[in-house]
Amino acid sequence: MKIFLKTEDEIELMRKANQLVGATLAEVGRHIKSGVTTLQLDQIAEEFIRDHGATPTFKNFPNLYGGPFPGSICTSVNHVVVHGIPSADAVLKEGDIISVDCGALLDGFNGDSCYTFCVGKVSEEVRHLLKTTKESLYRAIEQALPGKHIGDISAAVQDYCEAQGYGVVRELTGHGIGREMHEDPPVPNYGSRGQGTMLKSGMCIAIEPMITMGDRRIWMLPDKWSIVTRDGKPAAHFEHTIAIRKGGAEILSTFEEIEHQERVIY
Repeated sequence: MKIFLKTEDEIELMRKANQLVGATLAEVGRHIKSGVTTLQLDQIAEEFIRDHGATPTFKNFPNLYGGPFPGSICTSVNHVVVHGIPSADAVLKEGDIISVDCGALLDGFNGDSCYTFCVGKVSEEVRHLLKTTKESLYRAIEQALPGKHIGDISAAVQDYCEAQGYGVVRELTGHGIGREMHEDPPVPNYGSRGQGTMLKSGMCIAIEPMITMGDRRIWMLPDKWSIVTRDGKPAAHFEHTIAIRKGGAEILSTFEEIEHQERVIY
């Protein structure tokens, strides 16, 4: 395992890339409504990222089977946990949820963040899943301190979500991030406190709880990208990129503009 500690200058470049990702997610969020296709959202995101001098990292990103990802964002609707492919046939409807995962490469460094949006009004049951998943992300970030371990982050997600009866996906993890989108160390959403890689100041990681309303088990669809819940129940996904600091984790990405929009809508 090779972990790259970032300098202050590198962290500043990563902040800029991640702020752009946050702005892109907010721009996409403005267009999420019944009748919109996920391909339309993808086109909005790609144009926004390129207009700001960056490259969509996910575009043509290879998977384990050698196939390039065709979109600039992942659009995962309802029971799709992650890696949903944007499509002209995927039309959003009232009551859906959609996780939009976005990556951008700017000045040599990567940003990565995800937010699960509501399409109009959703059920209270689904809203609680989203609230719990997002809260677990922030509980995990609180554990991201020098001297602690990856397992402290992992356990924070698992303990909080499982206590409320939700499933925690095992097969997919968060990750280190920097010049490459995926660097060491992996950051699972389950584990034991005090276990795993020790955290150091200068480490940059993406923490991304992927939580299911029902059974935690998943399938991969024939497209070799989309990951879905086996029981067909909804899943939520939230992600921040952070830098580990002596005084506490610094969140480099942002949900601020998205949450402002949600307050206006609701």
